[in-house]
Amino acid sequence: MEDNKAKVIFQPSGRRGEVPKGISLIEASRLLGADIEALCGEKKVCGKCKVRIEEGFFEKYGIESKRTNVSAWQQKEEEKFVNAADREAGYRLGCVAQIEGDLLVFVPEESRAGKQIVSKAARDIQIERNPAVKLYTVEVEKPTFEDPTGDWERICGELKRRHGLDNLTVDIYALRQLPAALRKGGWKITVSVWMDQEVIRVRPGEKEANYGLAIDIGTTTVAAYFCDLTTMAVIDTVSLMNPQCKYGEDVMSRITYHMMNKDGLKRMSDDIVEGLNWLIDKAIEGTHPPKKKVKKENGETVDEQWVEEPEEGKTYLRLSREDIEDIALGGNTAMHHILLQLDPEHVGLAPFPPVIHHSLDIKARDLGLKINPSAYVFILPNEAGFVGADNVGVLIAEEPHKQDEIQLIIDIGTNGELVLGNREKLISSSCATGPAFEGAQLAFGMRAAPGAIERVLIDPQTHEVDYKVIGRDAWRKYSDPKEMKAKGICGSGILDLLAELYKAGVVGKSGAFNRKGQKSDRFRKNSDTGQSEFVLAWAEETSINKDIVVTQKDVRQIQLAKGALYAGCKLMVKRMGLGQPDTVKIAGAFGTHVDREKALIMGLFPDCEIEKIQSIGNAAGDGCRAALLNVEKRKEANWYSRNVEYIELTVEKSFQEDFVEAMQLPHMKDEFPHLKGLVSEEILNQ
Repeated sequence: MEDNKAKVIFQPSGRRGEVPKGISLIEASRLLGADIEALCGEKKVCGKCKVRIEEGFFEKYGIESKRTNVSAWQQKEEEKFVNAADREAGYRLGCVAQIEGDLLVFVPEESRAGKQIVSKAARDIQIERNPAVKLYTVEVEKPTFEDPTGDWERICGELKRRHGLDNLTVDIYALRQLPAALRKGGWKITVSVWMDQEVIRVRPGEKEANYGLAIDIGTTTVAAYFCDLTTMAVIDTVSLMNPQCKYGEDVMSRITYHMMNKDGLKRMSDDIVEGLNWLIDKAIEGTHPPKKKVKKENGETVDEQWVEEPEEGKTYLRLSREDIEDIALGGNTAMHHILLQLDPEHVGLAPFPPVIHHSLDIKARDLGLKINPSAYVFILPNEAGFVGADNVGVLIAEEPHKQDEIQLIIDIGTNGELVLGNREKLISSSCATGPAFEGAQLAFGMRAAPGAIERVLIDPQTHEVDYKVIGRDAWRKYSDPKEMKAKGICGSGILDLLAELYKAGVVGKSGAFNRKGQKSDRFRKNSDTGQSEFVLAWAEETSINKDIVVTQKDVRQIQLAKGALYAGCKLMVKRMGLGQPDTVKIAGAFGTHVDREKALIMGLFPDCEIEKIQSIGNAAGDGCRAALLNVEKRKEANWYSRNVEYIELTVEKSFQEDFVEAMQLPHMKDEFPHLKGLVSEEILNQ
């Protein structure tokens, strides 16, 4: 690297590259396509560009990031927006801090100009209401000299008499609230009882509603569903990028970070807890009217105040953190262990055992989660080292053990999780797809944020490209190209990309660019790297003032990911003695956006009728929601964790051979009769 340049990595976007020393962090973010918020136009008066400089050696990126690798602290400009605690933690203003050496920069959610768009919408799921936390209203007699029985005993007696609840315990925080609540309610009180065992909240008078959160912790994104436990309605869905992304995009990177750093596990755990508390606050915030900052005269001075601006005709619940009385939470095994500060090292070492399979009930306060302090968090169980609680969530949402047809369920993320079977038998496995499908390993890959190319079409006759970007409704061909403002390509665009390159003949069956078959000047050889590449968007169509291209290396990265996925599916199908599954279900973010035809063209999984390929969205999150709303689903989750047979694919004799064959498009040998009519015979018969 040249002496006048520094390597800078922005997380959680994953954008990285070399930039000139001496430029500000905001300038660097724009050069690399990871925009930081700057509402004041870099006049240093809004404080919206606050970022954190990470300290330490990051082996995955081969850099040592230091807070001394930026220019000195500017008291005048920065102290107004960065308090002492934040300064100590490494926060700086992006418009002030100038780059002097290699850096890993974390951009918090509130400082991101192009905020991640996470499609984790809640599906309608059929489930019987039976939450872990139920409300009971009782009225007791006022104590007298003749009967001075304690408040708690009075409540217990009435709960047993009216509702059959016996041998109840009470959380100390709830007990402290009891005397005041009883007397304020005129000896009428509503208690929240967890699992019909423990009183976790008391409120004066009769109350009719309580609330909970279902949370899916993914390696890349975290989604939370804010639910009414009485009506089962989803009040709101909130999400954010997993703040652990700065330690690496995949599971193994984070396990390695723990192994290489003494305090690595605690740092990663603290980060996800901070993120979960941000989601909690975001969910609560949505139940209050929006606020606007206004100036009010106060004598000779003018004060700025936040005032509510309720929408006309809209009713607001005005909830607080205390109103959240239950959480059901799932994630892959590594995310599960890191949250709980359980050593994940052995999850990454053969034979990959988790610390625990069974579900857990943990007090929210013990995890540092800022909800009702007496509330519990239900942690879904793990199946195996690389098939975690998130997959259990998928299973309790989809219920393959109740079906006759053979289902192949694929949850595509940084780690591909697979389930195959029906009521007779279920097997599961995982394959390391890596973060390529989420853009992390591509030259112009990015998260699903405004400016990301999310759809791609390539004309087979001309090789001209049409595309659509997030944040703009119209496709390129219906727009002034200069209005597109593309910055990169995200997961759903990547899914389209390889299929379209193959279908149009831009790349051959092997994935190599078809040099003799190119029909436009979009195909070229990069003068600096000598590598073949294909232009998706010309510089004048982008916001980064450079061509957005897909390189031969990019194509290989996508092939590696898809090859691993297909090989895993094929081995499982063979293990079950099948030719093909009856139904293929695609879960995860890809399960929301996937084009099923293009998924088949890519060869993500064995041939299947197009009509039998289904997108099921964030099924892991749906499973967490099911566990939140029905305690029987929690029992079902534990059954799945111990009764689904896990297969370690990497020890299968034919895995390597299957993987190599699956690298080709759609496959080296396997036939895909259902692609006839979708792909030309000439292309299919290469």
